[in-house]
Amino acid sequence: MPTTAPRHRRALLIMLASAAFFVANVLLVRALGTLGSANVWLIAVARFVVGLAMIVAVYRREFQPTHLWRNRKLIDRGVVGGIGVYLTYLTVVKLGAGRATFIGNTYIIWGAFLAAWWLKEKLRPATLTGGAAALVGLALLTNVFSSANPPGLYDALAVVASLMSAHVVVTIRQLHDSEHTSTIFAAQCVYGLLICTVPAVATFEPLTPLAWGVLLVASVCAGAGQLTMTRAFRDLPVAEGSLIQILVPLGIACGGAAFFHEHFAPHELIGAALILAGCAFTALRRDAKPTPPENE
Repeated sequence: MPTTAPRHRRALLIMLASAAFFVANVLLVRALGTLGSANVWLIAVARFVVGLAMIVAVYRREFQPTHLWRNRKLIDRGVVGGIGVYLTYLTVVKLGAGRATFIGNTYIIWGAFLAAWWLKEKLRPATLTGGAAALVGLALLTNVFSSANPPGLYDALAVVASLMSAHVVVTIRQLHDSEHTSTIFAAQCVYGLLICTVPAVATFEPLTPLAWGVLLVASVCAGAGQLTMTRAFRDLPVAEGSLIQILVPLGIACGGAAFFHEHFAPHELIGAALILAGCAFTALRRDAKPTPPENE
């Protein structure tokens, strides 16, 4: 049944709210760095705890916790997704919000290639064209062609995080045949907690009330972004929803420039634009069926 105009408008607004939540989450994590409270292990733990609380509150009936240790693909999704969240937040703090997020957004390209390999999906011309543009953009953004300022460790970790997100996307596609979204999302939270809790306790240093408040709001924004995105995709075509989500790195880059004085050299701006264009072209190809990310 086609989506009615009021439902479509509501879904668009919900998806825009989701994008705004994701932008706020990353910028608040970046703000923790300026407050001297960027314990990335603790940031990840807070995000996972709040995510689980939201799952229980919203999807109490659908959530199947016993599946989390019975389904090997859920374990895979949880472990890789949990590490990916940590690396994403680490690179946001070390590289800056805009740069890290543009690199991370290339998961759309890596996911298309991995799906062709693992799921035997056909690599279409639009995928190859968008992928080529995004990879050239990634090279420009990370200064691969520069001998004076070559890519560093955190650039490499940002690429690793994007590859992990691509792995998670392909795994989620397989899991959606048998598992509810809440259980898939919970796998990230549960296994992420198993990975991050001990290091978070070992490296814990007291936070100011302001830092605790920023950490809590950032975690709520992450969970709210995921839940609103999931809801919006009920009534919104994947192509439209994906286009709105691709605006997230642009919003983060603008916020990084406005609040944290981050800036890009001209060739880096060209690289960022190519990444956005390549990812949009790939995500919006007519026959695409990408799986929405779990923010990772």
